[in-house]
Amino acid sequence: MHGALLGLFLGAGIAQAQVISPDDYIPTDPDQARIGQLLFYDKILSGNRNISCGTCHHHDHAGADGLSLGIGEGGVGVGPDRTAGTGPDQIRKRIPRNAPSLWNLGHNEIDVLFNDGRLTRSDLYGNGFDSPAEEWLPQGLDNLVAAQALFPMAAQFEMMGNLGENDVVGAVHNRIDRGWPIIAKRVRTIPEYGAMFVQAFDHIEEPGDVSIVEIGNALGAFIISEWQSFDSPYDRWLAGKPLAEDAERGRQLFFNNRCATCHAGPLFTDQQFHALGLPAFGPGRTRRWDQIPRDVGRMAETDRLEDAYRFRTPSLRNVALTAPYGHNGAYPTLEAMIRHHADPAAGRADWTTDMAHLPDVPWLAAGDFAIQQDDLEMARQAQALDIRPMRLSENDISDLVAFLNALTGETVDQRPLGRPDTVPSGLPVD
Repeated sequence: MHGALLGLFLGAGIAQAQVISPDDYIPTDPDQARIGQLLFYDKILSGNRNISCGTCHHHDHAGADGLSLGIGEGGVGVGPDRTAGTGPDQIRKRIPRNAPSLWNLGHNEIDVLFNDGRLTRSDLYGNGFDSPAEEWLPQGLDNLVAAQALFPMAAQFEMMGNLGENDVVGAVHNRIDRGWPIIAKRVRTIPEYGAMFVQAFDHIEEPGDVSIVEIGNALGAFIISEWQSFDSPYDRWLAGKPLAEDAERGRQLFFNNRCATCHAGPLFTDQQFHALGLPAFGPGRTRRWDQIPRDVGRMAETDRLEDAYRFRTPSLRNVALTAPYGHNGAYPTLEAMIRHHADPAAGRADWTTDMAHLPDVPWLAAGDFAIQQDDLEMARQAQALDIRPMRLSENDISDLVAFLNALTGETVDQRPLGRPDTVPSGLPVD
C-alpha cells in the first residue's frame, strides 16, 4: 500500500502528511497575478475577440462551465445557459471534452496537464516542456500552468476561430506558434496593459518587450494563486476534527473500496491514466486520419494501443461544485458517477442521452450521438476497462456522496481577486 494512503489508516499523526498548506504551491507575484486576472477575462486573447478564458472557467461556476461539452468560440452567454450563437458566428463544433475546473493546478505535485497528458515538464525540446507545440513552444514560461494557458488561444473551436475569420487563425494554420505574437501585440499596445507589464516584470523595460511568454506567465500566476483550496471539512478532519457521521462512513468506504487507489494523495489524484468505460458521445477528439468521432484519450499522445480510452484521473477537491462528471461530462451527478464506477457495464447500459448536458445545436444534432451507432467501436470502448465492479448499497452511495461533499473548501466563494468588472481592452466581460 502506498505510504500516503497507509497513513490514513494509522491515525492522525501519519495522516498529517496529507495536509495542504500555502507552501505547497508554486510561488507567484501578485502584480503579475493582477495582470493575469484581467487577461483571464479579456476577450482580446481570442481570435475573433468574442471569448475569454473565463467564459468556460468562470468564477460563478467554480472554474468550469457546467456543460458536458463546452460551447466555445462563437457561442453566447456563460455556464449551463450558454448558447451556440447565430448566423455566421455560430459554432461549427462542440468542444470535444468537458471543461476541467482549475482548482489546485499550481500545487507542487502536479506534473501533467490535460485529460490525455499532452503537457508535461521535460527537457525533450529544450524549452522545459513536452507539449503539442514541441520545439516551437517559446522558452521562458515559468511552469506547467503558464504553458497550458497558451494552448486554448491556438485551438480553433475554443478561442482561435475558423480559417479566414482573423489573422490569428491564419498564422496558426501555418505553424502553431505563429499566432501568439499577434495576440501579444494586441495586448501590449493597449496602454494600460503595457504599463502594468513594465511594472510587474523586471526584464520588461517598455511595452514593446512584452511577448506571449509574459502573457502566459501572468495567466499562470493568476490561476495558481486564485484557485487554491485546502480548507474543507476533510482538511479539518486531517487536523483532528471529526467529520459528519455520513461523511465519516463515506470516508471509510472511500479508502477501503479501492477509490483511493487512483484518487490518491492530498489532491485525490494519482495523475495517471485509466479507462472507465464512460458512455461516448459528441464530436470526439479525433486524430489525423481518424474519421471516427471518438476520443481515444491517452493513446492520442503516446500512439500506444494499450493507452486507448484512458484518461487522466481528476482531482476530487471541490468536485461537488464541478458537475457534470467524466472527461466528456457523461454523468450529471456524483451519485450517477459513483454508480458507474461500481458497475461500468450497467452504467453504460442504463445511460440515456438526456443525461448529457448539451445546449441545443440543431445543425450539429445529427452527430451528437452518432458514435453510439458504431457497434464495433462501442465494443472496443467497453472492453477497455481498468476498474472492477464493486458492491455498494444505496446507503453506501449516499455516504460516499457525503464524503465527496466534505472535500469542498469553506472559502471557495472568497477568491483573492475574483472576476473583474472591466478589462483594459474595453471588451465586454462575461
